[in-house]
Amino acid sequence: MGYTISGTYLAACDCRLLCPCPVDGTPTGPEDQCHGAAAFRIDRGSLDDVDLSGVKFALVNHFPSNITSGNWKMGIVVDAGSDDQAQAVERIISGQAGGVFGEFAPLIGEYTGMQRGSIDLSDKGATIEGVGEVTFDPALGADGGPTVSRNAMFGFAPEFRLGRSSGSYDTFGSSRQASYGESAEFEYSSDGEGQTARA
Repeated sequence: MGYTISGTYLAACDCRLLCPCPVDGTPTGPEDQCHGAAAFRIDRGSLDDVDLSGVKFALVNHFPSNITSGNWKMGIVVDAGSDDQAQAVERIISGQAGGVFGEFAPLIGEYTGMQRGSIDLSDKGATIEGVGEVTFDPALGADGGPTVSRNAMFGFAPEFRLGRSSGSYDTFGSSRQASYGESAEFEYSSDGEGQTARA
């Protein structure tokens, strides 16, 4: 069950700048926890013979402590598309198809399943039906370019843009205010035999 998906993502959470989760630090959201939402647009991709190009999905998370402590609560939203596409995305994100998501699966204490809903994603923000709407403003460096993080232990991408987010979203019945944001291009793949790539 090999797959490759690539595109763009935008994530927001209620941690104060900067979110420590990518480096396995204690979250800085209320009560030292992290509640977040991330929207992904697959520009090119497939799982076996299911074409996933153009599909958008979102992750909703609650990390009660640092990443490697586990006991995550996770759910996903998949936008319009065929049932085959939605089921393929769920197999990838839930870890059933291996790759990086398969490596993270043992850290999930509760998986709340997949919902269907519309998702809108741009470089300025994201709207996830049933979850909420957030904006993203990148932090700029001295040269006017975006501030980036590279080679983080638990980054969604090897390099991602750091910034502030605003707006509100719902994580498992709890309303949250966005504070931290990040965005990048992603590529994930697995050959279905335990080999993983993240670019």
